[in-house]
Amino acid sequence: MIFRSSVRRFTPMVAMLLAAAVAFFTLACSRSKGPAKTVIQDTGSDTMVNLAQAWAEEYAKVEPAVSVEVSGGGSGTGIAALSSGTVDIANCSRRFEPQEIEQAKKNTGKDPHEVMVGYDALAVYVHKQNPLDQITIDQLAEIYAEGGKITKWSQLGVKMPTDSDEIIRVSRQSNSGTYFYFREAILGKGKDFKLGSRDMQGSKDVVELVTKTPSAIGYSGMGYATPDVKTLRVAKKVGGQSFPPTVETTLNHTYPIARPLFMYTLGQPAGATKKYIDWVLSDAGQKIVLQSGYVPLPKSGAQY
Repeated sequence: MIFRSSVRRFTPMVAMLLAAAVAFFTLACSRSKGPAKTVIQDTGSDTMVNLAQAWAEEYAKVEPAVSVEVSGGGSGTGIAALSSGTVDIANCSRRFEPQEIEQAKKNTGKDPHEVMVGYDALAVYVHKQNPLDQITIDQLAEIYAEGGKITKWSQLGVKMPTDSDEIIRVSRQSNSGTYFYFREAILGKGKDFKLGSRDMQGSKDVVELVTKTPSAIGYSGMGYATPDVKTLRVAKKVGGQSFPPTVETTLNHTYPIARPLFMYTLGQPAGATKKYIDWVLSDAGQKIVLQSGYVPLPKSGAQY
């Protein structure tokens, strides 16, 4: 009987304590969540993915209430996602094709709006032990293009330090803006790649494979260079002056395979997206372009 009466005596007090604990926990949780963040979905070019991630991380310090969520997959992936209205920004290392513009307008009722955000020199990589130091546009076409006749390093006057003389071609998947640009700039319009290349999913993957393969040659953004590969100087023609991929040679147009980098939105950017792109074009955003191994716009803070 004493035990039962004690339970009755303390049950109301226990209930009050439990209620107070629940209320405190609920209040603490609501405070910890804080206001909901504005999310900007940003996807596309693998060439730009490291740069886009660096922008997003720095912008989180500038605007803590905005989260820029970055993913790669290639320029074609970004274009398809923007055209279906599932992302806010498509990062592209090439321009939209006319049919892609029409598809986006058909799906969403809006035209893709282009913003140039920097430049990239498309570097040509070989293994660090490869004796070759320079190459021409025509030689690259003969290596990569369908019907091209260069298949061995000895045809370029190179004696490889290994037993293999065969050139192993490393390329990108067909959804890549880098693949698209290289095909247009090097092979020429209407031409296609030889079959049998090793097609990599990402820009970093190209460089990593060349690092491990002494007889390989590959192309990728200049920002992916490492001490374990050699970057070739490129000349427009045999006997012409060759140039390395640098900020200076990109801006003065002496390096022959440089290209602009873009962000696309559906229609004119607005709200948080516009504010973010404005920041990317500012001195702070363009500084990150340079730090990431790419080429900033000649004049930061450009209007669009």
